[in-house]
Amino acid sequence: MTDAAIVGTGPNGLAAAVTLLRAGLSVELYEAHDTIGGGLRTESLFDSDVVHDICSAVHPMAAASRFFREFDLPARGVDLLQPEIPYAHPLLGEDTVLAHRDLAETSAHLGADGGRWRRLMAPLAAHSQGVVDLILSGQRSVPDDLSAPLLLAPRVLAHATRMPFRTERARALLTGVAAHAVGRLPSLAASAVSLLLGHLAHTSGWPLPRGGSARIAQALAADIAAHGGRVHTGQLIKDLGELEGVPLVLLDTSPKGLLQLAGDRLPSPYRRALERFRYGPGASKVDFLVSEPIPWTDPQTGRAGTVHLGGTRADMFRTESAAVRGIQDPEPFVLLVDPAATDPGRAVGGKRPVWAYAHVPNGDPRDPVDLVRRRIEQYAPGFGDTVIAARGLSAAQYETYNPNYVGGDIGSGAMTLRQSLLRPTAKWDPYKVSLPGLYLCSAATPPGPSVHGMSGHLAALSALRREHGIRVPPPLGPHA
Repeated sequence: MTDAAIVGTGPNGLAAAVTLLRAGLSVELYEAHDTIGGGLRTESLFDSDVVHDICSAVHPMAAASRFFREFDLPARGVDLLQPEIPYAHPLLGEDTVLAHRDLAETSAHLGADGGRWRRLMAPLAAHSQGVVDLILSGQRSVPDDLSAPLLLAPRVLAHATRMPFRTERARALLTGVAAHAVGRLPSLAASAVSLLLGHLAHTSGWPLPRGGSARIAQALAADIAAHGGRVHTGQLIKDLGELEGVPLVLLDTSPKGLLQLAGDRLPSPYRRALERFRYGPGASKVDFLVSEPIPWTDPQTGRAGTVHLGGTRADMFRTESAAVRGIQDPEPFVLLVDPAATDPGRAVGGKRPVWAYAHVPNGDPRDPVDLVRRRIEQYAPGFGDTVIAARGLSAAQYETYNPNYVGGDIGSGAMTLRQSLLRPTAKWDPYKVSLPGLYLCSAATPPGPSVHGMSGHLAALSALRREHGIRVPPPLGPHA
């Protein structure tokens, strides 16, 4: 009999499996799709030689989180490529605002606000590991680095209540990072996101895995196989009864998925708490196959690993808050990545992928292709002439592709202050489900969304403590 079963092979399901296997348990994983990875899938869509990242493309957390630091992706052959300019923010009628990897260069680029940017980011960068480990924690214990909350708290409050910059360029640059929270702006949760991602641009970076995001999933799967784990693809688990007899089950699912799998087995108070869980705005995804680099009005934009198309701070406040209220905006916030700008091998035979998300209301049914193309052409006239093929997934369709993205919510839950701290319910151990041997290990648990593996890792550690009395985390390195 197997010791543990994991339903779902997104980054957190895979991280949970790695952790349990390293502790000596036998593990089997079940994946409804034909391929593993969840948000880490990379596929050919239009041309067999050109691959597209279907969900995530850029991975600041894979370079920074404690789980991946210990797992050591580079030692396993995953080449995390660092763009010289992690992110850029074009403004109509002006030069693009650039966030360089080098903090001093960024500060010089921001002119009058350069000193303020440096004073905001430099202390966080100096204590980066402590800041990362504080935010990417279970949020139920005293942090190892006590200076991290003392540095972070006043900056989060200041950014959420008043922007500490005088120029629109600096305001827009940081607000574009805050928009990664996919929720109301301004807010405390978005402020924390902006400071986490903002300072990482100047430390461990915003890397792209050479060859695509699936490289990360493949490295995790190789470690799982090396330690005896078994992965069953194309096998949809519809009810927990299918895993009867397995003493430990971890679910890499949304709270909605947990409710569907467990049904009336859940105690009523816990079930009602899950039913009250709120989902955030949706993401509509577009994959373009293009014939040449994007013809940005400012060519410097094309040097960036990630481009934020959001306009001014006021524009982003309007469009992101409108999406929360369910209002469709004709000019939504768009995140864009031209992978071949950082990884030239992604361009083959004069063809290259372009990856883009638009932030829209939850469940938005609109085909996003023209919506996103028009948004890009505001800053890159003639982009449409380079498009060979395009595929759009509306927010409503995104849930069909990945049931964890309820209504297109790629964050697995609204990033409000309460739900940032109490995901998915107000329990001291947020991973333990109110049924024997059952745990939730998805991004709906702390620390929340992004490819960091920490939700799965922390859920597995909770299960090891509770079910097996194992309190010392197992080593995760490639030579352990």
